[in-house]
Order: sequence, then C-alpha cells, then structure tokens
Amino acid sequence: MKVVETVLQGVLVLEVEPIADERGFFARTWDRGDLASRGLTADLDQVSIAFNEVAGTLRGLHFQAAPHGEAKTVRCTAGAIFDVAVDLRESSPTRHRWVGVELSASNHRSLLVPEGCAHGYITLTDGAEVQYQISAPYRPEAARGYRWDDPAFAIAWPVEVRRISARDAALPYVEGYSPA
Repeated sequence: MKVVETVLQGVLVLEVEPIADERGFFARTWDRGDLASRGLTADLDQVSIAFNEVAGTLRGLHFQAAPHGEAKTVRCTAGAIFDVAVDLRESSPTRHRWVGVELSASNHRSLLVPEGCAHGYITLTDGAEVQYQISAPYRPEAARGYRWDDPAFAIAWPVEVRRISARDAALPYVEGYSPA
C-alpha cells in the first residue's frame, strides 16, 4: 500500500499497489504496522458500509466528540464519491481547512481520517457503496457534526446536493455562525 500525505496532518490517501496476474490483482488496503509507525491510530474496532441510491447524496460532516474520538478509513467499493476530511483540532495550524479526494471502485483509493477531523462525502454516481473501517465503537451520545455548507470550511463540493438526511441538514454551523 502506498501512503500519500495531504495538507492536513494525519489525513492520508491510501493507494493500492496491485500485484496482478491472469486472475486480476491482489493488494493490501490496511497495514497496522505501517500506520502505527507514522504515529497514527491503527486499531480497528468496527467495519460498516453505507449504500447510496442517488448521485448527489450527501452524508456529513460527522465526528465523535472526545473522549470517544475515532479514526476511520473510508473506501468506495461501488460507484464513486467525493470524500472530505475537515480539521477540527484546536491546536492544529490547519484548523478548519479541508481535503477532498475522489474515491471510486475503479481507483481503489482510501482516505484515512484521523481523530479530531470531521468526515463527509457526496456521491458522484448512483449506487455508490462506501465501506468504513473504524478505530472505536460508535457512541450515539458522542455523535456530533457540522453543516456541509458551513462558510467556516468553504468546501467546494463538486456536484449539487440532491439528497441529504433531515439530521444532516439540521446540523449546526461551527462557532455559532448563522446565515442572514
């Protein structure tokens, strides 16, 4: 697996390095030792999937509040998504900055989102399926989020939002922002 750093510390793009033969290919998508050697959470507690019927479906921006923070690796196993991590870490020089990466079934990339970052995505195709590998159990009482269109982040989503849950549409703005 090839690890590509982004402008946000600890947010990594994980690219497969396929070993191909007449059957197809085999590639590593998770390497606890490699990630731990970089000082990153490499524990794996849960694996989940999300299926999205319609292109333009937005999920996020979600995170787990301390002390229940979680790191996650996100991979698109069918279709394509634009995946986003937003730095929420108080002492980070890149606080409120974001990174967006296209993940698809054909490019086999993953995005590692460390603790202290919010995560969200928008589907680029119908029938997009997303797999999450998560470092800690989900705690409903620690579930938090911010609005996908928060001007504090100014995320450049590549397609129009066509579907969003009522819960995600009602998430607060960071730092008490309220549109006029």
